[in-house]
Amino acid sequence: MAVIAHNAADIDLLARLIRAEAEGDGNLGMLMVGNVGVNRVRADCLDFKDIRNINDMVFQRPGGFEATIKGYFYQRARESEKRLARRTINGERFHPATNSLWFFKPEGNCPAQWYNQWNTGRYKSHCFYAPTPSDCPTVF
Repeated sequence: MAVIAHNAADIDLLARLIRAEAEGDGNLGMLMVGNVGVNRVRADCLDFKDIRNINDMVFQRPGGFEATIKGYFYQRARESEKRLARRTINGERFHPATNSLWFFKPEGNCPAQWYNQWNTGRYKSHCFYAPTPSDCPTVF
């Protein structure tokens, strides 16, 4: 059962985002990026109070995803990434992105905090950051 509202265009959009942001980290890395995206739609807190759907989340400015300003994002979604997008929309979560609202690819080690949020772990090239349950209960 889906944890956020969506349609076929939303699946396609999330699939393109997860591929563009994390294809190099494999399926699990792309699923984790999907977790962050779904969490941002669910959040209603911090930088995500006005994000209510996948389109708003993907194209949020400021604070959105860097991939949306690069050409690779605009290529057609593949069925394999659409399946991954559906999994995250249906509520599958993967540590360390389980409750994360942010991720980034540092040059070196993951900082303990990023935008005042604590590091929850690293998967391959990306570090993940989550709010506290008191700051953002809707992602827990």
